[in-house]
Amino acid sequence: MDTAPPRESAQLTFRDATEADVPALVTLIESAYRGDSSRAGWTTEADILQGRRTDPEGVRAVVESPGSRLLVVERDGGLIACCQLEHRGEAAYFGMFAVRPELQGGGLGKAIIAEAERTVRESWGATEMHMTVISVREELIAYYERRGYRRTGELSPFPYGDERFGIPQRDDLAFELLIKDLKN
Repeated sequence: MDTAPPRESAQLTFRDATEADVPALVTLIESAYRGDSSRAGWTTEADILQGRRTDPEGVRAVVESPGSRLLVVERDGGLIACCQLEHRGEAAYFGMFAVRPELQGGGLGKAIIAEAERTVRESWGATEMHMTVISVREELIAYYERRGYRRTGELSPFPYGDERFGIPQRDDLAFELLIKDLKN
């Protein structure tokens, strides 16, 4: 795990998550994706998935996994966002992205994605960033396309029946791979 000192950017502090961060990160991730609290932001999955988005074990696994980082984003000492970065050869995977719902839509996501991309280029020499997005989330996919990600059309099945990923409210869910070239 990289133990670089926290990096400041436009009053945001970026650092690697620790075991002590796990409870607050679970709360943040849940609030951004599921339940009524997620409806305060625009990235909610509440209409397509119910149940949990993650749990302490899932977050802890990312924090402790070699080749993986859970980037914590703070402002004025308070946790406001996070994202998972995973080293996958020449590519990096971007996931578990969450911004406090009441702060969404103000440009934080754009700044965090840019920092994540810089981090994987500098730390791992990554030349591509990969992510998967639920294919019916057109507005979210369009957001990532505006940030330079492209749809691949490569779909992987949603894990129906595995409540660790939520309780689907539709029968047409799949994950689509999005990729961004980081060489430029």
